[in-house]
Amino acid sequence: MFFVQQEGNILAEMVYTMVSDEKMIIEHTEVSDELRGQNTGYQLVSTAVEYARTHGIKIIPLCPFANAVFKKKPEFADVLYV
Repeated sequence: MFFVQQEGNILAEMVYTMVSDEKMIIEHTEVSDELRGQNTGYQLVSTAVEYARTHGIKIIPLCPFANAVFKKKPEFADVLYV
């Protein structure tokens, strides 16, 4: 899980599963009301993309939010599993 924490409370999270050493499925992204509108969800997906690039992983964005980010950001295509 990638997450944003404040004072010990998780305020945003992106949950994923590693189905192999080379494949990550983004299952769910959730952002608390207090962080909405601050691009926190995008930052979580972007962090996962950088992690995938560093580790040679492809991403399957099953989460509707993450999938929408991948559709809007062609620069993330290098880590998209097709």
